[in-house]
Amino acid sequence: MAPLFDVPHGTVLLDRDGALLGATVASDGQWRLPGDPHVPARFERCLLEFEDRHFRAHWGVHVPSLIRAMIQNLRAGRTVSGGSTLTMQVARLSRAPGSRSYLHKLMETLLALRLELRYSKDEILELYAANAPFGANVVGLEAAAWRWFGRKPEDLSWAENATLAVLPNAPSRIHPGHGRLALKAKRDRLLGRLLAIGALDSLSWSLALDEPLPDIPVPLPRKAPHLLATLRSQGFEGQRIQSTVELERQERITAMADRYARTLNANEVHNAAVLVLDVPSGEVVAYVGNLTNAGAQHAGAVDIIHARRSTGSLLKPFLFADMLQSGERMPDQLVADLPTQYEGFSPRNYDQRYDGAVHASEALSRSLNVPAVRALRSHGIDRTIRLLRAMGLHHVDRSAEDYGLSLIVGGAESTLWELTGAYASMARVLVHSNGERNAGLMEVHPPVAHRSTPKETRPDGPPPLSAASIFHTLIALQDVKRPEAEAGWRSFTGTDPIAWKTGTSFGHRDAWAIGVNDRYAVGVWTGNASGEGRPGLTGTLAAAPLLFEVFDALPRGNGYDPPFDDMTRMAVCRSSGHRAGPDCSPVDTLWTLTEASRTVLCPYHERILVNEAGTHRLRPGKDARSTTWFVLPPAMEHYYTASHPGYRSLPPWSVEEVVGTGMMEMIYPENGARILLPIRLDGSQGQVVLELAHRERTTVHWDLDGVYLGSTTDDHRFPIEPTSGPHRLTVTDAQGRRSSISFLVQKAGP
Repeated sequence: MAPLFDVPHGTVLLDRDGALLGATVASDGQWRLPGDPHVPARFERCLLEFEDRHFRAHWGVHVPSLIRAMIQNLRAGRTVSGGSTLTMQVARLSRAPGSRSYLHKLMETLLALRLELRYSKDEILELYAANAPFGANVVGLEAAAWRWFGRKPEDLSWAENATLAVLPNAPSRIHPGHGRLALKAKRDRLLGRLLAIGALDSLSWSLALDEPLPDIPVPLPRKAPHLLATLRSQGFEGQRIQSTVELERQERITAMADRYARTLNANEVHNAAVLVLDVPSGEVVAYVGNLTNAGAQHAGAVDIIHARRSTGSLLKPFLFADMLQSGERMPDQLVADLPTQYEGFSPRNYDQRYDGAVHASEALSRSLNVPAVRALRSHGIDRTIRLLRAMGLHHVDRSAEDYGLSLIVGGAESTLWELTGAYASMARVLVHSNGERNAGLMEVHPPVAHRSTPKETRPDGPPPLSAASIFHTLIALQDVKRPEAEAGWRSFTGTDPIAWKTGTSFGHRDAWAIGVNDRYAVGVWTGNASGEGRPGLTGTLAAAPLLFEVFDALPRGNGYDPPFDDMTRMAVCRSSGHRAGPDCSPVDTLWTLTEASRTVLCPYHERILVNEAGTHRLRPGKDARSTTWFVLPPAMEHYYTASHPGYRSLPPWSVEEVVGTGMMEMIYPENGARILLPIRLDGSQGQVVLELAHRERTTVHWDLDGVYLGSTTDDHRFPIEPTSGPHRLTVTDAQGRRSSISFLVQKAGP
């Protein structure tokens, strides 16, 4: 059966408890909101007393009223009364406008009789309330209550209900914009009737008479305008949407972002976005798609939460967790942090320094780029992309060849929606591993913004990342250094343990900060929608302060319990973080991932023979005693000693002799490297700087393809201008120890 009213409606967005967050005008320019069929008792009483006192008794037509109207019209010589019941008015509203002739009145009468057969009295009343004109471009009771009084119909006073009850009687001639005296007279007469029938007492009647009429239409709430616009574009046009947003937190976090805008604007940064998710359910708690003061000149209408932006370093935790669960590394094992180049790509750490060797968890918490790129090359780009997509990052949609190793340091794009959802999913997997799971429901899924979102059922098999790998990842991210305003946070009791990560895109165009605890996930982006970069626009400086302010406004988390079902107690070398070997000391017995049993034993402890004082190495003999020594490869040691004064290099041999290998190591290039030789601006060929690490202070001689180049002492760096093609480099120290590598040179250019 066709609907009685086929008219366009605006879109209404409600919070999780039904409070109005925002609404839009219908496509025909009318404020007509999709139906909330409920008619409040006060409005019903006012309407029936004014329009149709016999509404509940007649069958659509009240004959005495029609006869009285006919007599009045004949005496006046014109139409002064219609005698229409509410049902007849609904019939007239449902038809195209026409003349007020007796023929049209007859057709309305017949249609009213049909409506009485088809609908109940309450349904007819609801049809009237939803479609009656209330002055200007306002149609329907709910739109009228918000546009004229700024409140929902249930919250209106007797005077306000009486005003709305009389408005449809002549909306084109009497409304709050003009004809105010006539409108007030009608309202007051209706209030007098309500007093006469006992609906109002004398005090309420007196107070109602003193209430002023509204002056101009009131703007509807705009609590989450970007969410409303995004949902409309996703197919919810003309619908009533109940979101998962919490109005109080939405208002509070929006105010925080607006206050923080002053700090951003001082650096010519004009846009920011904040997304807050409930971890157990994935539901959106707050949605600030952009700054309210951005304005049209700074694309203030753009929903940044769904805008594709460079991810910076935000993908590193997913790679870290995947390598843990695949048994490729231990959470705290030492990884290389050395000058690195892979086919022309030379990653650099943000501080332009190298540690030589750094614990994997520390490399993650400090967001070091070089260890991350080396890890991606080892783990595999294709494999990492598959994991990211499985975690919900569907905008990582190019091939491994397109991304290359830059994938992990900002070469990919995603959205605040996807990234915050992926971090929330990690926390959700861990939370559910220690509690009762939601039967049949997915743990890794996108954020949920509205109640009509279908529940996603859990596929066969485990989630993409195990609870144990996530646990170690989030524990590492809890050690990320907080902004200066958060200094000393560990000293406070009850401090919220937040795992968080920042990201900064190339050129300082995007600043990210995403944090999670067991209850909430918060994502913050700051920058310019235009893509303009600004000095100091980094995740730590420009996004993290707002992240922690938002967390301070949320209930505190309780931390994570280790997922012991997926963990095993294991002997771990305290120095290297690897599984302890027979020569490691000291050794800690720790709970760690079961898959860690597949990692190699500690490669950095070796047994050597030394003299009684331990100052020199010896060959086997009666004066030699055996001891274990923590020994890093020469290239790692070269950088490691600068920041670790407690590190002890291998003692020298007591007798000068040529000792096989292990005394020196090439830092750059590595054996088998492919070097892309740059071309200078003037067209001349660029240089390659060879670099070597040696355990001793000595002289090293350099030979390229059998041609002697020269020597270096102590600081072993040697610039060359090689030709294209393969080369063989040989280095020899003063004691005759020798090492050789091969590499390939390719010239840049067309």
